[in-house]
Amino acid sequence: MLTIYGQKTRFCDGVTRRNFLKIGALGLGGLSLSQILAAEAQSGIRRSHKAVIMIFLPGGPSHQDIFDLKMDAPLEIRGEFKPIPTNVPGIQICEHLPQLAKVIDKTAIIRSIVGALDEHDAFQCLTGRTTRNQPPGGWPSLGSVVARLQGPTNRAIPPFAGLAPKMGEMRWARTGDPGFLGAACAPFQPNKGAGRDDLVLNGVTMDRLSDRKTLLTSFDQLRRDVDASGMMEGLDAYNEQAFGLLTSSKLRDALDIEKEDVRTRSRYGKGDPKNRDDGGPKLMEHFLIARRLVEAGCRCVTLAFSRWDHHGRNFDALRQDLPLLDQGLSALIEDLHQRGLEEDVSVVVWGEFGRTPVINKDGGRDHWPRVSCALLAGGGMKTGQVIGATDRLGGEAVERPVYFGEVFATLYHNLGIDANKVTLPDLAGRPQYLVDGYQPIRELI
Repeated sequence: MLTIYGQKTRFCDGVTRRNFLKIGALGLGGLSLSQILAAEAQSGIRRSHKAVIMIFLPGGPSHQDIFDLKMDAPLEIRGEFKPIPTNVPGIQICEHLPQLAKVIDKTAIIRSIVGALDEHDAFQCLTGRTTRNQPPGGWPSLGSVVARLQGPTNRAIPPFAGLAPKMGEMRWARTGDPGFLGAACAPFQPNKGAGRDDLVLNGVTMDRLSDRKTLLTSFDQLRRDVDASGMMEGLDAYNEQAFGLLTSSKLRDALDIEKEDVRTRSRYGKGDPKNRDDGGPKLMEHFLIARRLVEAGCRCVTLAFSRWDHHGRNFDALRQDLPLLDQGLSALIEDLHQRGLEEDVSVVVWGEFGRTPVINKDGGRDHWPRVSCALLAGGGMKTGQVIGATDRLGGEAVERPVYFGEVFATLYHNLGIDANKVTLPDLAGRPQYLVDGYQPIRELI
């Protein structure tokens, strides 16, 4: 099992967390990649390669300082930042997002996300549901659902890659969890920078690997001889896929950003995982890795960027992080369009909740689950618009409230999945719909 660690971060609830990628289950026996591939293929669903990149902003970004500035509000509410015009007349965003302002026509801003819980947990952003009243095994994340329903586009590329945080060993460990779908649909996640070194057979030659494969085959020979169900024959095929992944360069190449033109790498920027100025690692390379993974065939990539739990010195922290988010996100959006991927790849950017209208005595904003914001791009959606509105103080949705389930129904629609028709059985065998009756956002479809 391989793990990419960022630095540790601590949120206001005292739980220490990490941003990380983890590529798991490269074992050559037991519950390994061969069984994972077998389980993914059970659905028999194959469609054209659509993909989702989900960018999670852990800690809860202040919506009224980024995409929903309130210049008519009292000073203790409106904050220190000013809005700037974008390339869409009438749409303004924060002054610290000048590059994103130039591509707003390629995005849709939602200013009225509702239904959040006051919990530091990426669960709702990754599943579209709350942590309450879950079925046996728990709700699966979007990437896990897609892995189960559509499987890999290429045997050498996992359908679901997670660059999202597994922060701590408590509830935060559910981030990107496959829930009742099980380990077969867990995210495939890298380690050590881009993780490509761990995809090399260090100390194992191709001849030695072949010997191990022959040994594994011999161990299974007796069961194969007496098997009348055909299961062993099927397992042979998945073992071939597992060995193929180890010996293929496709995934390793996708993770190797050194293969990109230097101008492209420069456009995305370079992060520093040791930067402790504001808690979370600012790994700019993850934006580029996400694009490379979906281009290579991955169906869903989740990533987390920095830390946004600013109960104090909110504006100082945002002055550091917003320019970085501005660079990485605008580069990703431009890159997808330049490569002709804007119809096939959906991008969603959001956090677990918003922040309080009133600025506290420490110059920060506290948790505010009543309303938050999101930005969507690509996926063939109707962009260049703002959906929803909050009141004068930015505290309540007064126009077109949008629920997490609506965003998920939209993402599933973009992937070619009808979330209101498809069901998956939970651990008790009960069919579960992908969303609770929500429809795709009509303004985007």
